[in-house]
Amino acid sequence: MPLDLKETQAIGKIADHLYDYLPGKAHPYADQTISFLGAAKAVGVGEFWPNTSKLPSVKKLLELTLEHKRPIFCKLIVEVVRRGISYRSGKGNPIYREDIETLNKLIVGVKFKIPELWDIGFLETLPRREIPVVEKKDIINEQILKDLKDKLITLGKINPIERGFAFEKLLADMFSVFGLSPRGSFRLQGEQIDGSFNLDGETYLVEAKWRNAQSGQEDLLIFSGKVGGKALWSRGLFISYAGFTQDGLEAFSKKGATSIIGLDGRDLWFIVDGNHNLKEVIQAKARYAAETGIFYISVLELMGKF
Repeated sequence: MPLDLKETQAIGKIADHLYDYLPGKAHPYADQTISFLGAAKAVGVGEFWPNTSKLPSVKKLLELTLEHKRPIFCKLIVEVVRRGISYRSGKGNPIYREDIETLNKLIVGVKFKIPELWDIGFLETLPRREIPVVEKKDIINEQILKDLKDKLITLGKINPIERGFAFEKLLADMFSVFGLSPRGSFRLQGEQIDGSFNLDGETYLVEAKWRNAQSGQEDLLIFSGKVGGKALWSRGLFISYAGFTQDGLEAFSKKGATSIIGLDGRDLWFIVDGNHNLKEVIQAKARYAAETGIFYISVLELMGKF
């Protein structure tokens, strides 16, 4: 049965996710069963492995299994996970609980829920990723934080034209309070930069947007291009009060290496409420991006509270 468009999209995401679980085909002198081809043969769909480059082969294997042997699809996924756990643990790069939780969400897109992969007993056997912890090292005067919070509240009450400049000014004040040596907005060769600051010897360029719509892929690509067009050591901080679209984040994550990180309105509120230190939030997000390649993670998730 041909796949519908939603299933085709879901298969692409599942293939991307599973890519690092196993080699496509094992090395000639290695265990031939510890591979996508080995898993496919084990459940009776080895003929669906096209033996092209790895990612297209994984995608085609999943597509053909779902189209022609749909009852086998879940068995194939479980077998890939089983062999992937063995393979990855031997490489010192285990499959984490968060990996399986992500896989479970993706599989819903093809109308399946695999009980073995949702089993809490199984999930608890998997290690969790170490998430950098944001610590409250520097204590900022409560009155200063209250002033910043009052300004943030006021921003929501002024007209959009004035609000853009006021938002930039508020952010510059925040950067100053946390000792980040900010510079105001400037223009280079017709290109607007909303400011910059220094942290740990690194220069960050700033993009600031306060609007009702979330920032999407185009916004991220434009800002990434601005940062990438400067010195090789430049970094970027994209602050979108309304947050970022999920499609934008997913598309941007596939473009390759990133030198920018993101904050949204919730992050800012946690900072002005005194829950988190701006400097340490940026440090933790930058470290997380360096370790995972992921542009945006919320402060709450970064703190491991989800």
